[in-house]
Amino acid sequence: MSAKSADQLLTEATAWWSTALIDIRPGEIGVGGYPIQDLIGKLTFPEMIWLMLRGELPLPERAKLLEAALVAAVDHGPQAPSIAISRMAVTCGLPINGAMACAINVLDDVHGGAGQQCMELYQSIAKAQDEGAAEPVESMLDRFIAQRGKIIPGFGHRFHPVDPRAGKLLRLVQTASSKGAVSGRFAKIGASVERSLERRKGGLIPMNIDGATAVIYCELGFAPELGRGLFILSRSVGILAHAWEQTLQGGRIKGPMPPAIPYRYTGPKTRSPELEGVSPHESSP
Repeated sequence: MSAKSADQLLTEATAWWSTALIDIRPGEIGVGGYPIQDLIGKLTFPEMIWLMLRGELPLPERAKLLEAALVAAVDHGPQAPSIAISRMAVTCGLPINGAMACAINVLDDVHGGAGQQCMELYQSIAKAQDEGAAEPVESMLDRFIAQRGKIIPGFGHRFHPVDPRAGKLLRLVQTASSKGAVSGRFAKIGASVERSLERRKGGLIPMNIDGATAVIYCELGFAPELGRGLFILSRSVGILAHAWEQTLQGGRIKGPMPPAIPYRYTGPKTRSPELEGVSPHESSP
């Protein structure tokens, strides 16, 4: 077998990774075809996010909606697990990058995944509507509950009777829809889910921030997986701020609760191996 020529090796090497996102040459950086120097000072960060994820510049009203969703989800206090983890990590000696990595790593299905899951529900309802299904909201809710359990992501909140962020976000969607920037379809779907849950539960279970941002990200055409990624981008700001604040405050090995507040032990009472007929020096065969 003949050895590959230098040109063949170069072709193989340059084909190993391919990207349409960025083109870098000596003295040149192009993002989606735009020279970076033409974007600096002109694009907002949400517009840059859109360009990277969608390969094009967004309409102003769409960029405003994306920015609003990102701003709304930045932080939810030190009792939010990801925030608490960032602070605890700092007191265990980790630097900022380590604390952020620890916190971001827990933003999975249970804590951090509700927005993506709600987007999947909304999109399943939209698909059922397109297919002419009878009562698409009810049928897709029934399917979701059968597959994933009775908790519907994006509705209700363990802390807020009414999430103060959701209403403002939905009003911004309504404004954008009136200007033709988005269709408003997913806002209507979200409202229909809320009404259905109220009928089923016998009381209002209001949409929370995850439900509202799911409306926005669906209206803007993002895939559900990107919805979770965008939430992580947003919450990373709060994680960074809390990690830095804890760095300035100091503290050493702070757990989730002060030592003066005891945990509940549920194991056996104090016992001796001799009473069980086993010598502490005996080993199992």
